[in-house]
Order: sequence, then C-alpha cells, then structure tokens
Amino acid sequence: MTIDGELSGDSIPVVETCCNQAGSNGRSVQLFLREVTAVDQAGQVLLSRLAAKGVDLVASGVYTSYLVQALTSTANGSGNSPVENRRRRA
Repeated sequence: MTIDGELSGDSIPVVETCCNQAGSNGRSVQLFLREVTAVDQAGQVLLSRLAAKGVDLVASGVYTSYLVQALTSTANGSGNSPVENRRRRA
C-alpha cells in the first residue's frame, strides 16, 4: 500500500481499514510513505499501532524516514524515540 500527501484527519480510518484488510489473510503488509508532506498526531499514533501489529513501514524522503525510524523504535519497545526526545527538549 502507498500513501502520498498527508496522513491526517479523514484519511486515518481509511488507511487503517485498508491495512487491516490487507493483513487479514495472514500475509505481510508493507505501507510505503511516498512523498508524504505531513503526518499529524493521529497519523503518528496510527503508524505506531500499525508497526506494533507488524506492518512494515517504508519511507522515502528525510522527514518520513526520520518519522518511521522514530515510530518503529517506539513500537519495538526501545524507548529511545527521537520524536519523544525532541518533545522532551521543547
């Protein structure tokens, strides 16, 4: 599955439903964040939840690559999320 543009608002339940349906037959799901320009808080929560369920998050670009790395490290339990570290410093 590929996402372009923004991951926010009304797109969140659509992406979650598509990922759940794609993985319902036991196959692995890969979510490619291509040319994503913005991810709001709800979008970050969704990506974390999907990563925790085993969805493979793949990104292109500096922003989305950083975000995926941060969210997957949190989902994998490392607790060293760059996003969280940045929030603590703010």
